[in-house]
Amino acid sequence: MHIHILGICGTFMGGLAVLAKEAGHRVTGCDANVYPPMSTQLEAQGIELITGFGPEQTALNPDLYVIGNVVTRGNPLIEEIMNRGLPYVSGPQWIGDHILRDKWVLAVAGTHGKTTTSAMLTWILEDAGYAPGFLIGGVPMNFGVSARMQGDKDSIFFVIEADEYDTAFFDKRSKFVHYHAKTAILNNLEYDHADIFPDLAAIETQFHHLVRTVPGIGRVIHNGDEASLQRVLKRGCWSEKESFGRGEGMDWTLNEHDDGSFDVIFNGEVAGRVEWWLTGKHNRANALAAIAAARHVGVPVAQAAKSLATFESVKRRMEVRGVVNNITVYDDFAHHPTAIETTVGGLRQKVGKGTRILAVLEPRSNTMKLGAMKDALPGSLRDADLVFGYGVEKSLGWSVGAALSPLGDIASAHEDIDALVAAIAKAARPGDHIIVMSNGGFGGIHDKILKALAQ
Repeated sequence: MHIHILGICGTFMGGLAVLAKEAGHRVTGCDANVYPPMSTQLEAQGIELITGFGPEQTALNPDLYVIGNVVTRGNPLIEEIMNRGLPYVSGPQWIGDHILRDKWVLAVAGTHGKTTTSAMLTWILEDAGYAPGFLIGGVPMNFGVSARMQGDKDSIFFVIEADEYDTAFFDKRSKFVHYHAKTAILNNLEYDHADIFPDLAAIETQFHHLVRTVPGIGRVIHNGDEASLQRVLKRGCWSEKESFGRGEGMDWTLNEHDDGSFDVIFNGEVAGRVEWWLTGKHNRANALAAIAAARHVGVPVAQAAKSLATFESVKRRMEVRGVVNNITVYDDFAHHPTAIETTVGGLRQKVGKGTRILAVLEPRSNTMKLGAMKDALPGSLRDADLVFGYGVEKSLGWSVGAALSPLGDIASAHEDIDALVAAIAKAARPGDHIIVMSNGGFGGIHDKILKALAQ
């Protein structure tokens, strides 16, 4: 089958393209913006990319068009497809029908930590010899790709990052209802995606729909510290449940040590110890969830904990992009205030109080562009010594400078990337750590900062 993918350079659709190619299909695709790491990954797979959504692409005569949720009505290519009555389907439905149907699906849902937890779980299964397939919204460094069908022809296991964002312009259910998970992780749940959800209750309803798709022999592993998830589960759960967290009565909890390692405690007993380099309480929670999910498919807790010692994280999650003059530049995908706070807080824990952190932020997600979270930004950046914001007020509809003003003199805002880079380079001094946070390419700012520091 020849499939043509609209919106192919998104993390989900790019992974879908890789899976389709591995499954033996001919794959082509198009998108408006093409940038690494996804463009590099697709080109390495021999997948033809077309820039733009021109209606002339129907001349490719594919058997099926797979539509990403970036595509809206009015898009010239989708209008041509619809006018001509050509066959199309959403990405999540295609995955559910063609990749996941006969798999034991382990789905990782939550406002934060989906990508990292999915990568942890996949690595635990891989290290245990389960050779899982996976589709992750990032590139796990243990694998170098964001998706694969399976590591072994006999493997029935598939790990998928389960996003609550809507499926397509013609299907407003969350993506994850198409996956039919047997093992479901509910990592956390707070308000996000202000462009499609009016409030937290609306997102809780979507998570309730996810819980409804888990079979009775399945298992829901949930963050017991989250009141929102407690409300979701009170609406009905027909599967086994296990909780993780720091509160009383959790099935899974932990005991931390000064060196960053921690004991995994299951049903009140120490079951394993994780010794690794990652920082932050969010990563420890992610690890608990991944270990609990791996146990559901038979991986012993001690073995899962040991596997995490060789977990190499995910590209764009506290990824070191370079060190110049003893100044370290990181790239991170954080774009929600909670994620920003945990990212900067984790770095603070790593470097200590006597070392400066320079936080560079681009409010690029749809939620941030709408200004729904702008008032939470100052608090999320409190662990930084200097803050540099980027955003064109005319495009955003709100002022980044005004939003950051409660931080006082430590914060500045810029509408020109070159001016922003110059300001960062001028302020930086040996020993500093510069963390760049955006869910987009940010105009190649990481390389520009490194070049400016070198000069």
